[in-house]
Amino acid sequence: MPEHVLLEVRDRVALLRINRPQRMNALNNALAREICDALLAWDDDPAVGCTVITGNEKAFAAGADIGAMAEWSYAKVYGDDYITRDWEAIRRVRKPVIAAVAGYALGGGCELAMACDFIIAADTAKFGQPEITIGTMPGFGGTQRLPRAVGKSKAMDWCLTGRMVDAAEAEKSGLVARVVPAAELEREALETAAKIAAFSLPVVMKVKEAINRAYESSLTEGLAFERREFHSTFALDDQKEGMRAFVEKRKPQFRHR
Repeated sequence: MPEHVLLEVRDRVALLRINRPQRMNALNNALAREICDALLAWDDDPAVGCTVITGNEKAFAAGADIGAMAEWSYAKVYGDDYITRDWEAIRRVRKPVIAAVAGYALGGGCELAMACDFIIAADTAKFGQPEITIGTMPGFGGTQRLPRAVGKSKAMDWCLTGRMVDAAEAEKSGLVARVVPAAELEREALETAAKIAAFSLPVVMKVKEAINRAYESSLTEGLAFERREFHSTFALDDQKEGMRAFVEKRKPQFRHR
């Protein structure tokens, strides 16, 4: 049984709750491994269509576990392949993953949220990359995913000053998809995930893959990839069902094939 996360599946939506309240949900290798193990297991489960990752009202994840890291050597982190080995598996997840963030999402916590497909934030959320204030730098995508989300100038500001950013600024900057009252965060995230999970799973995965491709290819290559994926949907039963339902003015019954 996982020690640091609580797992639940509701209909076609999986919910992962980070559960280290005594450490403000600080991330360590064991927690990262449990998160990735759960995500990859749900990725293989045809009964799951979308996942929500959340924490508690005080913290999504208030960073990495600095107490554990303080005396590590270069030889250890390099030899252990720190982060890459246990944390980066989230990049292999093909189904959508939503971060539902309340309270602090700092350092590795902010980076974990950015590694998800999009972020729904409570109005209490605080984001930041404060690594520079403790003599190091982001290592889980903070200098790479952040500028892709908010642009170079904002990323430089946040990473070089280490300042915290509230939910309103995070949304205005493009880091966050939407902001909701804290009391409504979990309901909003689960309803959004349920809506996604009700659509054709092959198409949902194609959309995720195509959007991610936009960040790692030229526009010409991205458009060619999108076009091939669009064409391929015409081989799906769900495409036939969806378009016939539209013509017949009824709700489609997708079978995820």
